[in-house]
This record gives sequence, structure tokens and C-alpha cells, in this order.
Amino acid sequence: MTEKFKAPRGTFDVLPEQQSVRRRIAEVARRRLEAAGYGRMDTPIFEDTNLFARGVGESTDIVQKQMFTFEDQGGRSLTLRPEATASVCRAYLEHGMQQLAQPVKLWTDGPFFRHERPQAGRYRQFTQINAEGIGSDSPLVDAEMILLAHDTLAELRVPDVRLRLGSLGTPATRAAYLDELRDYLRSHERDLSEEVVARIDVNPLRAFDADHEGTRRVMDGAPTLLERLDQADAEHFDAVRRLLDRNEVEYHLDPTLVRGLDYYTRTVFEFECERLGAQSGIGGGGRYDGLIEQLGGPPTPGCGWALGVDRVALALQKNGGDGVKARIGVFVVAEEGERDRALNVVTELRRADIPADLDLAGRAIKGQMKQADRVGARHALILSADAKATLRDMGSGEEREIDPATLVETLSSR
Repeated sequence: MTEKFKAPRGTFDVLPEQQSVRRRIAEVARRRLEAAGYGRMDTPIFEDTNLFARGVGESTDIVQKQMFTFEDQGGRSLTLRPEATASVCRAYLEHGMQQLAQPVKLWTDGPFFRHERPQAGRYRQFTQINAEGIGSDSPLVDAEMILLAHDTLAELRVPDVRLRLGSLGTPATRAAYLDELRDYLRSHERDLSEEVVARIDVNPLRAFDADHEGTRRVMDGAPTLLERLDQADAEHFDAVRRLLDRNEVEYHLDPTLVRGLDYYTRTVFEFECERLGAQSGIGGGGRYDGLIEQLGGPPTPGCGWALGVDRVALALQKNGGDGVKARIGVFVVAEEGERDRALNVVTELRRADIPADLDLAGRAIKGQMKQADRVGARHALILSADAKATLRDMGSGEEREIDPATLVETLSSR
């Protein structure tokens, strides 16, 4: 018996009927980012493993459990990229972008890889759109980042979106707070999950993300970092909130928001879509003012975000549509003997940038009209044996005779 192959666990095929929504997501993000001065760049799909170990954080789930790491033929350890920011910051340093006018605004997109437990909205290969602003510590950068992500999701009409906003302070602020949090967790250690107990020393903040019931009860009474921000951190956060208020962006203040990467400092944020259930996060990010220094560069502030294309697409589909229909402008219907002519007409329309299609399966006229409806054609152009042509509006059913010699001009005007 011949073996039947399937896509690897945690991956999926994007079929033709699913492409239009993903193209729409990418196009809206590209247009909004480039209109704001963000330039596109691409980074390799695999990088030196130490880039992520040092940049993302050795105590994170990503580095400890989720990276796809392998040795190449030269014995070098390489990793399929689990996120974009470390790669973009590496490129910023490697190509001397610190010599450019700051901040440097960059965006990228593509596939990323994490060995997670697959479920709806969580995949081992996933697609993200990332935006990064590197070289300025102004709260204006934080606010611009959040506004761009917010307006992208709004234009796409993603339903039931909620913005969670928090601050992690600077490393010095956070260090003092972490000592306090560790003492609190140790005093409640018997009620915590084994995983949280094992991480008290290396990453106690992750306790706020725990699903364990006992841990969640403990964390309800835990001190929060927002309550411990120093004056500079608090002023920065207040400025970000003020800018969002002035631009009419609603947000939910969340003192437990920590994100899953060690490089975050000060402002952090996450966009959620409640219709997605457990995997509700559709995008987020924050400041990473110490990351480039961790990668061997000079002290350089930065801020960025990622939008999950797969989850945004899923949210749109759960809303009863994808926000856009892929449509054929004209479906050419041909009587027997006119099929060669139909291909000539379709080619002429396509060369004039008018989306056009024709029957390639030998259907009768009635079957061709059904196919025109199935592909969402706006018009059907019916070619008859007497060299005449009839244009039918597929919405209203209205028909009119049309001169084939003026076909492109007539359809362009419509």
C-alpha cells in the first residue's frame, strides 16, 4: 500500500481560497508601515543559535523548549528563527545602521518556528509581520508603534480586539522588584506549580502567565511591577498613556502583563481577540532598550511588535468572512467553436490588468455561467458564433451588447 503523506504536525497548507485574506493582512500592514517611514528588510530563516540564547533569554520557554536547533556540516549550531527582533537587531549592528539618522524604522515578515503543542491558532511554523523602531527612547516611539498596530487591525476589521498595556520598568527597577517577588513566591511555594517553583530564581515573572489554579490564586495577591516603577519609568509610561488617550486608543491597564521574552523593558502591550478563546493573542510587543547591548553593540533603545498573520486570519474567518473577496472581473463564456477566441479575449483583458478567466473544462453555456458565479465574477462576457458579445452584470442580471473592438475600454470604465 502506498504511503500517504501529510503536512508535519504543527504545520498546515494555505490553500488558494485562504490566500486572499492573508494577502490582505500583509498589504494593509505594508501600506501603513511604509507610509509611516518603515523600510522593509529580510533576515535569514536560520541564525547562529547563540543569537537567540543571548538575545531572547536562556530562561525563556523559547530557548529552553521551543527552538528547532541543528548542526550544519561544519559543526556550527544553527536555529530556525523563533522570532524576528533579535535578527533585526543583529542586522542593525552588522550593517552599521547606528550611523544612520535615528530611530531606524524597519519592518519584515515571513515564517517563524517554535516547537509548541499544536492547537487552533498555535502552530510550529507560523507567519508574523514585525515592525521595529531602533535608536530612540522617546515615548513617542512606543505610542507610534501601538497606533500602527491598532490602526492596522482596525482597517482589517478584526472583531472584539482588546489592547492590554503595562510596563516592566528598567532593568534596575525590575531587579529590585524581582527580589521582592521571589520572597513572596517562596512564602507561598507549596501552592505553586512545580514549573513555577523551578523558575523562582531565574524567571519569577513567568508566574503571572501560569495556568495552574493554585498559582493563579497566589498571584492574585502578588505585588506588581507597576506599583514599584521609579519616577523615570512612571513618567515614561504616563507619557505613553497620554499619547494613546489623545489619539483615542482604548486600552486595558494590566499590571500582570509580562510577555514571554526576557529582553523587554518599560512599555509592553498585547492585542487580544476574544473570539479566539485560549489563543487570543494576535499581536504585541514592547521596548527592548538593552537588547542591542546584550548582542555586543552600544547601549541602544528600541521598540517593536509582531502581528500573527495566522491568528488574525483565523479571527477574521470566525467573524463570518475574511474582510476581502478575491474576485474575477470578467468570466468569458463561449459557445462551441468560440473557445479559441475566448482565450484571445481573456489574454487581452489580462494584459490590460483586468482580472479575467474562462472555462477550461469543456462545460456547456449553462455550466460556464455557474462557474462564473462560483469564482465570484463581476461580469460574464458571452461570446456567440456570430462574433457578437453580450456583457452580463452578475449581480443585477442586466445584459447589454458590447462591441468586441472596444472591449477593454468599456470594461476599464466599469
